[in-house]
Amino acid sequence: MNNYHYIIAGLPDLSRDWMAGETDADAIIGEIKKLCSSRDVSVIEFLEDGYIAENLTEEFYLKALSHGNRFIREWFSFDLDVRNAKVRYLNRSLGRNTDKDIISIPGREPEDMEKLDAVLAGTDILSRERGMDDLYWAKAEELTLFHYFDLTVILSFIARLKIIDRWMKLDEGKGREMFRSLVDEVMSTFKGVEYSPSGTIN
Repeated sequence: MNNYHYIIAGLPDLSRDWMAGETDADAIIGEIKKLCSSRDVSVIEFLEDGYIAENLTEEFYLKALSHGNRFIREWFSFDLDVRNAKVRYLNRSLGRNTDKDIISIPGREPEDMEKLDAVLAGTDILSRERGMDDLYWAKAEELTLFHYFDLTVILSFIARLKIIDRWMKLDEGKGREMFRSLVDEVMSTFKGVEYSPSGTIN
């Protein structure tokens, strides 16, 4: 059985090493995987696969939406809706059929992307990127509701670590702001939550 409490307690320290330039995001994820069971590692690696552009095919999303892990299902359902909304927005701007090049999964109802449409309507490229990542960040937070010491928290951490890693390259100030927010959230997990060695939360 994974000691999720121990793993989650160590996340801020791992991240600080990264921010100090002593490691990188991929190395942090590698350290997390060393502490996880083989079953959980396979879930983490599936999440990582979703950050490789050429993997994002209809087949991938079909697997994601039927995955045994709830975070994976809901995260990639949201990701699919965001990507399709971006393609539709581009198609409209080019005067093409709005459904051209989208990935359509039969039998599913997409989320309302009104907030994303407002972000895409902006004229500043960097602001649009920030707006989209803010939506992803909020989704990762939402999926941890009522989760404290389990794999969902770790997956959400990794998803947001990927966002921070991108912003450290685009806008270091924004990246550091996101980092502080993530560390504060992980630390707050331990405040007001009594954890017993047996693994129960009181």
